Amino acid sequence: MDVTRATLPGVATVVHQCVTRDGQRFGVLVDKAGGRRLLLYGSGEPDTPLQVITLDQREADQLADILHSRPVLDRLAHLERRVAEFVEAAR
Repeated sequence: MDVTRATLPGVATVVHQCVTRDGQRFGVLVDKAGGRRLLLYGSGEPDTPLQVITLDQREADQLADILHSRPVLDRLAHLERRVAEFVEAAR
């Protein structure tokens, strides 16, 4: 996936524009207050989203957890095992 990042002048808002391997386009807009909006684009006007989905911080965190290839608890358990291995190797 190709991801570009741009800051919108004057509003301190960051837009991450994403294009999948299949050419589908979406964006994530992060406003200065930390709010998130998913921008869903069609094949028409490249800069005008067909739909905007507004997420609060908790919803954005939930979506991020769903999109991870492994749940947070699995990744944390993996890191704990790695730290234990390093500690054991250092002895």
